[in-house]
Amino acid sequence: MAMISNQLPTDELQALDAAHHMHPFTHGGELAQKGARVITRADGVWLNDSDGNRILDAMAGLWCVNIGYGRSELAQAAARQMEELPYYNTFFQTTHVPAIALSQKLAELAPDGFNQVFFAGSGSEANDTNLRMVRTYWAAKGQPERNVVISRWNAYHGSSVGSGSLGGMKGMHMQGGLPIPDIHHIDQPDWWSEGGDMTPEAFGLERARQLETAIKELGPERVAAFIAEPIQGAGGVIIPPDSYWPEVQRIVDKYGILLIADEVICGFGRTGNWFGSQTVNIRPHIMTVAKGLSSGYQPIGGSIVCDEVAEVINSVEFNHGYTYSGHPVACAVALENLRILEDEQIVQRVATETGPYLKEKFEALADHPLVGEARIVGLMGSLALTPDKKTRAAFEADAGTVGFICRERCFANNLVMRHVGDRMIISPPLVISKDEIDILIERARKSLDECLERLKADGLMKTRVAS
Repeated sequence: MAMISNQLPTDELQALDAAHHMHPFTHGGELAQKGARVITRADGVWLNDSDGNRILDAMAGLWCVNIGYGRSELAQAAARQMEELPYYNTFFQTTHVPAIALSQKLAELAPDGFNQVFFAGSGSEANDTNLRMVRTYWAAKGQPERNVVISRWNAYHGSSVGSGSLGGMKGMHMQGGLPIPDIHHIDQPDWWSEGGDMTPEAFGLERARQLETAIKELGPERVAAFIAEPIQGAGGVIIPPDSYWPEVQRIVDKYGILLIADEVICGFGRTGNWFGSQTVNIRPHIMTVAKGLSSGYQPIGGSIVCDEVAEVINSVEFNHGYTYSGHPVACAVALENLRILEDEQIVQRVATETGPYLKEKFEALADHPLVGEARIVGLMGSLALTPDKKTRAAFEADAGTVGFICRERCFANNLVMRHVGDRMIISPPLVISKDEIDILIERARKSLDECLERLKADGLMKTRVAS
């Protein structure tokens, strides 16, 4: 069997990794010097590394392991499907049972009026599909000039050329000639960092109304769609003010543009509902899904499409697709994952038990001297780190300096908590227990204490002076 043993010493594994493995979103030379952390096993919310550490994964892998690690039912579903039909494509007027069954199940789980699914291999691929789909939709309706898609700065929609352009990550746009033409960005609804003296309500309306301003400036006859995450994930778990989404919905309705809800992170229970769109009460035309669809056990993504859009797309030949669209093994695993989420009432438990419990414990971290804001929806939350709570000030050091120090303390304390700039974010598996939540909070607080000590020792508790 072609498998490298987990019994190799860590330094040998790290050397092999540095010699041959190029990592995503990583400075390869720096990582080679430091050595990657080698994960060898996982169970529930816990990871084991090659040095024997047992680590609480408060990020559910990459926002995706919703049902937790080590569910043998998903392995068995994959094995059964591999023996029966390991692969066949869905091109050339052909289908197979797993794709049929999963699309039917997603239509059942989705809000009313969503009955069709276009499968992809990832969220990035699905958002590329959405870009093609909304432009094809308007062309088929006799309005080919409607090809501009509006997005938000600091949004994350994937890292392919199309999806990376849709996203608003300026660091990504600096490489590879992004964004492509006809993608327009407006500001994000991040009151903590950008709200100034405005109330959250007024700020939410101002940021939503940037959408209407952009539509008018670009020309309503040119705008195809607005894409956004119900709650921004990779941008730092940015939870918009309550005034934001109702105003966005009003504007989308007024100008008749399509609304794409990127549910890659928010979907399948993360916010306490099956979809984040339900949590923020919006009516999208397309929902992008991936990650929690299979809990990361198999790569799969898709676009759940409302009847109105699907009818138009199905009236033409949509020249788009992927070799692995509706891969039978991925579909079989996703189906079993959804069955477990339903049968064990995991989404309901997030809404009524573990979500409220984590919210109480997590928001209490706002009493820490380093934490200016602690906000959470369901099982996704963020801590805004600041040297001055009253003024919501940024650190004098470059953005991310403090966040990285805090992240390193978390790793040292066997807690995976990620930093985005100087925000610390969590997204634990949905199966996390109350006892494990207590451990998460205890380790987070210890890491914050150690980070504060380091900042004081290094003279980093300084406020950035506005230029």
